[in-house]
Amino acid sequence: MMATVIESLAGNGYVQAIAGYAVLLILIGWFVGNRVKSSSGFFVAGRKLGAGLLFTTLTAANIGAGSTVGVAAIAYRSGVSAWWWIGSAGIGSMILAFWVGPRIWHIARRYDLYTLGDYLDKRYSKTFRGLFSSMMAVGTLALFSGQLLGIAWILEVVAGVPKGAGVVAGAVVTTLYFAAGGLLSAAIVNLVELAVIMAGFLAALPYIHSFVGGWAGLAGKAAANIPDAAARARYFSMDGIGLTVIIGYLVMLVPSFFISPGLIGKVFGARDERAIKAGTAAGGIVQLFFAIIPVVIGMAAFASFPDLSRADLALPTAMKEMMPFGVATLALAAIFAAEVSTADAVLYMLATSVSNDLYKTFLNPSVDDRKLLKISRAVTVVSGILGVVFALFLDSIISALTIFYSLMSVSLAAPLVFGLFTRLASSAGALLSSVCGVALTLFCTFYTGSPSVDLIVGRLDTATHLVDFGFTKLNATTCGILLTFVVMALSLLVLPSKNPVLDA
Repeated sequence: MMATVIESLAGNGYVQAIAGYAVLLILIGWFVGNRVKSSSGFFVAGRKLGAGLLFTTLTAANIGAGSTVGVAAIAYRSGVSAWWWIGSAGIGSMILAFWVGPRIWHIARRYDLYTLGDYLDKRYSKTFRGLFSSMMAVGTLALFSGQLLGIAWILEVVAGVPKGAGVVAGAVVTTLYFAAGGLLSAAIVNLVELAVIMAGFLAALPYIHSFVGGWAGLAGKAAANIPDAAARARYFSMDGIGLTVIIGYLVMLVPSFFISPGLIGKVFGARDERAIKAGTAAGGIVQLFFAIIPVVIGMAAFASFPDLSRADLALPTAMKEMMPFGVATLALAAIFAAEVSTADAVLYMLATSVSNDLYKTFLNPSVDDRKLLKISRAVTVVSGILGVVFALFLDSIISALTIFYSLMSVSLAAPLVFGLFTRLASSAGALLSSVCGVALTLFCTFYTGSPSVDLIVGRLDTATHLVDFGFTKLNATTCGILLTFVVMALSLLVLPSKNPVLDA
């Protein structure tokens, strides 16, 4: 039986194309990795990334499972307003480009910082660094598994590859090329991946347009699948997904794309401030426009195949049914590249959190550079294995991403923003705001002891996990993030820092 399955897959043109592409990525990664002989090269690429490489590595990292398979699934269910997922990421990238990125890069260069954890230690305390890094290790595994799920869904639907095999394939490719050279390997490989991503999606659009009969055909077919007039109007509206969800995306995702340890780490690798502004801003602009593509694909899939067993299958189904083999193969390679390129950014976060922020800081402060490099590579391999285990138990890509973005945004957004732009932000204030925010988020998400709870400023509906403020309803994560900013602001008055400011 197993031999028959393997023989069938080996003769599959899609599998052959992806296998060849995967081998190419691994070879590039290992070729570059041979030049990486220090932890500085592994963590920050020797601080030599120009605007071009920074643009490709950030953009490739940001266009992943959530931005392709996940957004197409949201568009399949909710229509045009799915744009807000990637749109929020693009807005966050612009903030990273012009405000957060340049400022934290100057601090990193001045104090020779490798990771966001190094900054949190320097700005606040080892305690805050340890708590955040420990939490990120768990949350980042969820994010990594989300990327592996994206790869698996695509390979399963288009090429008939079993889910488990698809998850393992994605993990093996990403782990091997990133373990070789860290950020430097990733940056070079991302250049190839981004070219494939753009070529694949742009090549697919004309065929999808033709298959559904243009926008008019798509709109007519989709409308025919939605009997209710109000629901049809929402499907083609930018706010159709609902104000609560849109606000949730903005509050959760905008900060995530300027505070993410993976993205901050890539910025640390920049050659100069100009590279940060030009490369990161260009990436943000690309995201804002790219957001349209998976939305259209998801809607086209709904118009043509309204009875899919799950929305996650919208994008791979469109690829398989709406375009010829050659174009579908390129589109498959594009999506594979999108998932893998984001997965390497996640492995970067895992490797730095565990090896630099936890192992070196708390277990072996005197570790030499060569051993730290070996530890980082070993952590990458172990993380790849654990990511496979997590992926096999998660139901959907968006649920995996939500776990990560919620943990990260709630715990870090306020401390990072206040820490960069005011000297009064203290370690006590950062810890208090993070604990309060996470506690409120968990309470609003999991409490079911009564139908509703009065939170003074709003009322929690424990069935929907939304807090009604009278003028709008907000989800648990949004409420947690807002609370962290309020607590952090109050801490400037009650618990101001007495430590000297970090000069940029």
